[in-house]
Formats: sequence, structure tokens, C-alpha cells
Amino acid sequence: MSFLYSIGMWMAFPGIWVASLFSKKIRAFLNGRRGLVPKIEETFSGVKDEVIWFHCSSVGEFEQARPLIEWYKGSCPQTRILLTFFSPSGYELRKNYSLADWVFYLPLDTISNARRIVRAVKPKKLIFTKYDLWNNLIRQAKKAGCEIYLVSAIFRSWQPFFKWWGCFFRGMLKCIKVIFVQDEESAKNLEGIGIKDNVIIAGDTRFDRVEKIASQSKDFPVIAAFAKDGFTIVAGSSWLPDDEIIAEVMKNFSKVKLIVAPHEIHKERIDQVLDVYSSYGTIRYSEIEDDALRETVSESAPSFAEGKRVLVIDCIGILSSLYRYADFAYIGGGFGVGIHNTLEAAVYGVPLAFGPNYKKFKEAIDLIECNGATSVSNASELYQVLDNYVKDSELRDFRGRSCRQYVEKNLGATDKIVSVLEKH
Repeated sequence: MSFLYSIGMWMAFPGIWVASLFSKKIRAFLNGRRGLVPKIEETFSGVKDEVIWFHCSSVGEFEQARPLIEWYKGSCPQTRILLTFFSPSGYELRKNYSLADWVFYLPLDTISNARRIVRAVKPKKLIFTKYDLWNNLIRQAKKAGCEIYLVSAIFRSWQPFFKWWGCFFRGMLKCIKVIFVQDEESAKNLEGIGIKDNVIIAGDTRFDRVEKIASQSKDFPVIAAFAKDGFTIVAGSSWLPDDEIIAEVMKNFSKVKLIVAPHEIHKERIDQVLDVYSSYGTIRYSEIEDDALRETVSESAPSFAEGKRVLVIDCIGILSSLYRYADFAYIGGGFGVGIHNTLEAAVYGVPLAFGPNYKKFKEAIDLIECNGATSVSNASELYQVLDNYVKDSELRDFRGRSCRQYVEKNLGATDKIVSVLEKH
């Protein structure tokens, strides 16, 4: 099976090349890996320091790794950090992350590539986040004496590890020194296939991450001024289907304002957002930022947004602080492959809603169960949720508290993981 896996890696390359002709994202995936292994070998040729290697699939997994990277840089400043990504979206967003000494794409997982990069990097520890495991890398790292860890992992019975034909996948897990899982269900599933002694229920480090972000959240006087009067929705990481149902619902609420932060901010997408909400009066955040008024605006002088009900955030890096201005938060992505980060909003004690594609996300399921979040499938359902919150502030506050309490209950994963890493 390992042989077939390696053959599959090589056979995938022509397909990726063809797909890159039609997809900008796949083209970035391919271009980022050209000449990558020799570049890594050259970069590490003179490195003598201890290297801890974190691998993340994309942005969400990076947020799980980040508290651990911060701990290493704060407690073991002599340690060097290598950070790799599988996804172009993760790499492009975090390629300049200041606490990582090196940030690269992960090369295609062939035996040759895995052997060469392990020999070059010589990592003391290789830490995977959540689920993005690569067979040849794991086995070559194990052979070289590297300690391998998996953090914030979730295991469900439908995954290949638990199928009768999943011996190959189970073999990867048996190479891992410690598996830190998010919940008891994951631990029980692993126990069912004989993996028990190296499993620790630690929780999800993202709770610690969003708590830290909230404690350090920035003030935005312009946005505070915009949100001051009336009920304010913050729509985070929205896509077109999300915007369309929000725009439809806003027809029924003349005093509701919206701060929308699209998942993508290229010109075509921002123009699309402006068009969807055009009937409500829109203003772009960059327009205010470019205006001399930015320095003088205050909550008592919101005239810059007179007649505007929709503020479009056309920059990155501030969404996690914007939820503090929300009476209600809508999390985008639920009409596509899956919703985005719900915890960034929940930490502020804000009730949430999102589309129907949320069932792969444990925290979304939990938030619904504790009455902090609601899933909606159309504009009619979103109208009912919003109408309840606009009319009933006590209900809104109760459900917001449920979100906040859920976050508080799940803090501490980072400390549990660090207490083990410190011993090894």
C-alpha cells in the first residue's frame, strides 16, 4: 500500500498540472513547489540549531498551531521554527509570519522528497495539526529519530483509519509519539483500533487563540461610530450566497446596519459585494481610511456614514476584532464547502448564524446544541432569527452568553499540550 501511495503521488502531478491551467489556486499550489526541495536543502545547509517543524494544511490549522509556536518562541527562544503549508491560501496569508524562522510550502509527498527534506531540516519534533498527515514524511521523520506529534485532532468513525481496509492509514498513526485529540469520541475511536496509551484528550488550541485575540482586540473608532446607532450585524468571511440572503433579509429591517468582511477581497469580489448591497448605501473601509476624517472621527461624529447602512471591509487582518461591535454575527461559507471560524465571534458573547454546511465542524455543532448559534438554509429562516434578536434583547443576550460560556469551558488546550512537550 505504501508503494501504491508513492506511485499515486507521482501520478497526481500531471493531473495537477492540467488543473493548474484552469485554476489560479492550483496554479499557485504548483508554482510554489517548483524547485522547492533544493531550496529547502540550501536554506538548511548551515543550520545547527534545534528545529521544531509545524505543518498546517491551511489557515484554520495554523490558528491551532499558533499558540504552540508562540510558546516555543517565548519559552525556548533558541529554538528555530519551520512552518509549512499544504494550501496556497494558508501559505500566502502567513508566509511572512514573524515568529517562524522559515515558511515554505510542503513538497509533494514522494519518498525522495520526504527523505531529502528530513535530512536537510533534521527536525527534533514534527508537529501536525488536526488531520493533514503525510505518509512518506511521517515514516522518513520517524526513521530519522524525529519525535512526531499530532495536536487538536478529531477522529470520526467514517474516516479511513477505522475501515477494514485502513491498515495503511493506521500505520501512520502508530508512528506518532503523542496524539492530542479534541474530545472523548476521538479517543474512543482510536482505542477501538488499539491506539490508546499515546492519546491525550487536550481540547482545541483555537479556543486559547481566540481568547488571546479578544483580550488584545484593537479599537476602531470609525467602525464604532458606524455601529453606534441601531442594530449591527457583522458578516465574517462571506461568499456571494451569504451576501444574497443577508441583502434579501435587510429589506425588512430599516434600522439594521451591516459590516461585511468578504472571504476574498480582490477587486471583482469587492465590486460584487458593493453591487449586492447597493440599495442600502455602501461605504468601503478603505475610503474612510484614505480620508483625513479618519483621524478625527469619533462615536459622536458619525456623519461620514450618513445614509450608509453597509460598511464593506476591503482589507485583511481586522475581522477578529470587528465582532466586538456586533449585536449579531453571521459566519460565511455555509452554502459552500463549509463555514469559516465561528470561535472568533463566539468569544465576544455574540449570537451566531451560518449556512447549512456546518456538520464537519465540531464547534459549530456544539454552539447549536448550547443555543448560541443557528443554522439557516434560506432568507426566510435568517429573517426569523434576526427578527427574534432585533425584538428581544434578552434572548439575544442569553444566546450570546451561551457562546461566551462555551469558549470559556474549552480553554486550556495549549497548557495541556505544552506540559507534555516540555517533558520530551
